[in-house]
Amino acid sequence: MMIELKRTSSEDVDFEVLIGLLDQELWRRYPDTQQFFSTFNKIKLDAKAVVAYVDGVPAGCGCYREAGGGQTVEMKRMYVPDEKRGRGIASRVLQELEAWAKEAGKERAILETGLGQPEAIALYKKCGYQEIDRYEPYTDREDSVCMAKLL
Repeated sequence: MMIELKRTSSEDVDFEVLIGLLDQELWRRYPDTQQFFSTFNKIKLDAKAVVAYVDGVPAGCGCYREAGGGQTVEMKRMYVPDEKRGRGIASRVLQELEAWAKEAGKERAILETGLGQPEAIALYKKCGYQEIDRYEPYTDREDSVCMAKLL
């Protein structure tokens, strides 16, 4: 299996298709709270996106955006469809995003995920992220898990 990674923008058609699938999954996992989160999941046009391809077919994605105007980025919209999981695609996407951010002079990455996504929490821990206090706008969200990593 050959995984190819493409650095792109949030306007990439393959990225947009995968994000649509991610949104469907999040509504399924969090039917009572997704309305709150969907506001914060909107991708800004300056986001740096990565799309993974397996045998030429889009198989995963993620992006980052600057957070707080300093040396920190927020990882967002990480997604691999169920049938493609367990192949290292998400790890590769995350590593590529981290490398891109580091090349841009960023020193720290933060992210938010939810208790309803134990596989995401496991991935981030495996990749060196550690839990931190919940940051805005998630401070009052008991089902949110915020994490960080020095790049």
